[in-house]
Amino acid sequence: MKLSGWGRYPVLETELHLPRSVEALRALVLSGSGLIARGNGRAYGDSAIGSAATVDMRHFDRMLAFDTGTGQLVAEAGVLLGDIIAAFLHRGWFPLVTPGTKFVTLGGAIAADVHGKNHHKEGSFRACVDWIEVMGPDGEIRRCSRQEDAILFDHTLGGMGLTGIILRAAIRLRPVETGWIRQSTIAAPNLAAAMDAFEAAQDTTYSVAWIDCLATGAARGRSLVMLGEHAAVADLPPARAAAPFHVSPRRKLSVPLDFPAFALNRLTVAAFNAIYYRAGARKRTAKLVDWDSYFYPLDAIHGWNRIYGRKGFAQFQCVLPPDRSQAGLTALLADIAAAGSGSFLAVLKRFGAQEATFSFPMEGYTLALDFPVNAGTLALLDRLDRIALDHGGRFYLAKDSRMSAATLRASDARVADFHALREAEGLSDRFRSVQSERLGL
Repeated sequence: MKLSGWGRYPVLETELHLPRSVEALRALVLSGSGLIARGNGRAYGDSAIGSAATVDMRHFDRMLAFDTGTGQLVAEAGVLLGDIIAAFLHRGWFPLVTPGTKFVTLGGAIAADVHGKNHHKEGSFRACVDWIEVMGPDGEIRRCSRQEDAILFDHTLGGMGLTGIILRAAIRLRPVETGWIRQSTIAAPNLAAAMDAFEAAQDTTYSVAWIDCLATGAARGRSLVMLGEHAAVADLPPARAAAPFHVSPRRKLSVPLDFPAFALNRLTVAAFNAIYYRAGARKRTAKLVDWDSYFYPLDAIHGWNRIYGRKGFAQFQCVLPPDRSQAGLTALLADIAAAGSGSFLAVLKRFGAQEATFSFPMEGYTLALDFPVNAGTLALLDRLDRIALDHGGRFYLAKDSRMSAATLRASDARVADFHALREAEGLSDRFRSVQSERLGL
């Protein structure tokens, strides 16, 4: 059948399997053909599609054990973060690290070593993972952790499913008193002001910015920097404090059809960005926001990926080191504005220090932008790759759908060691994605 990632680009032919047991999964692994595990299909490109076979893990969706003293949850790889929140938030627990969608599986979060709005303070998803169980090329299941089989553990976190099939994991949740976030918004008139706001908020748990990627001149990089903290019961008005985890369901919206190609152009995106910035600048006072709206604003729009048209979209996401971030971000924004290919979903975050074997984050600033797929934007993305390389950047494989192998290797010296490990352990023949073949992983 034909499959794509969330970006709907590229669309590829693959043989899809949906095993319901460990025995069925083992038989697929031992069949000898190259395959890759797939969760809920929220990786943007081709990282969870096998050129030969793809293994859908959504039937492995049980939560197995929970320790009320430590907040440790043991669950299968196909469990969604949204399932975890539904089961445990009303009991006073929430994910320690979460990406911008709750529709990612636990296995997908581990494979991509996802990050959230709190990386500067609490790190990537690996910070909450105690152990992982992985099925290797021989069909055997190995448990790995920081203390046991640490090489497998370190390469599985961020390894994009290329070290084996993740079956189960133990993760730690954070205790919370309510389902609400105290949010404040800072209107930053340019990039320098936005970066100053991030630096001043290093002790704040959550920080993220929407950035206007088409603004030019003195307004280049103008942003709305949104800071957040988990609200305590004492922060809530009496009516909410009586039921601190109750949040009214959000109205669900839907994009029923693909937008025409002309809908997203320089004029429409520039107009949206200007209106959005002005509206956000008027909301500078702190307010209470429910957890769903704060962490997962786009999850309320079913099929929002159709906004980019039937050809889909590609995301560019890089991270630049602190001492080169301002120059690199300025160059990226200048090229985007000159091309007129603005993204209305442009996000800027501050990463903290992270030393990991193959995970994406490193200390610095990360910029993520979505572009509708066409010849012009694909050429722009190649130019953005070169700018990021010139400023010491690296790229996020969970969002990639079109980068070249040469670009990846130029950006990340760890690629050669990762490839060598896969060869030495007999992983490269058995666990392969279209992305791994394209990038030479």
